[in-house]
Amino acid sequence: MKYAIITGASKGLGASIAKRLIDEQIALVTVSRTENEELRKYAQANNIFYQHHFCNLSNEEEIQEVFMEIAHSIFQKNPEEILLFNNAGVIEPIHTVGSLDQTPIIRNIQVNLIAPMLITNLFLQKAKLTNTSVQVINVTSGAATRPIHGWSIYCSSKAGLNMFTQTVAMEQAEMKTNNKIMAFSPGVMDTEMQEIIRTSSKEAFIEIDKFKEYKEKNILKHPDVVGGALVDLVLSGNYESGKVYHIKDLLK
Repeated sequence: MKYAIITGASKGLGASIAKRLIDEQIALVTVSRTENEELRKYAQANNIFYQHHFCNLSNEEEIQEVFMEIAHSIFQKNPEEILLFNNAGVIEPIHTVGSLDQTPIIRNIQVNLIAPMLITNLFLQKAKLTNTSVQVINVTSGAATRPIHGWSIYCSSKAGLNMFTQTVAMEQAEMKTNNKIMAFSPGVMDTEMQEIIRTSSKEAFIEIDKFKEYKEKNILKHPDVVGGALVDLVLSGNYESGKVYHIKDLLK
């Protein structure tokens, strides 16, 4: 049996990925600070294993405690495969360097970069002791590859996530394991993150008018479309470990 773990599954892309995985009859574990009750009901209606764990991904001790519990529970079932979606992310702080507060800087790096590192490390460590293969999917951003005014912390954390993905893939290939890892850039979606971006000031983020235009001109993609394309790619197994995939390449 396959199991999927999704961080940040209460809304947006995470919720869309979760719903699609339930449709695919894959056992589901969701992790976030709040639970999406609709997902629980949907899983129950489809007779799919579902479990939610509350976790603050900016707290490394909480991450270790929660994910040790999840890993122990899943690996003892000896599943054929585990799909690990490191989806949770925060865009704040949005402002120029020199005008940033310390706390949101640290939280951004903890959620966007440190949490996926800790979680991936734990699951690959557990996989060494079993016959279970692990697929890690790190949700990244186009901001990882280009500087964006006001987004220095977000750009940096996602760039770090891309490099982490590439390095882990290289190591797993050298060890000749069955584990794979990829990064996925979902593009601009109609989510709460976009709402946060649109409330920025021009001083903090000079591209704000462009992002408002995305909404006004209905350019933002629905998370269900993006999540469906990602799940299709993951379940096909036809992807290169260590590569960064972009939604524009999947929706042609």
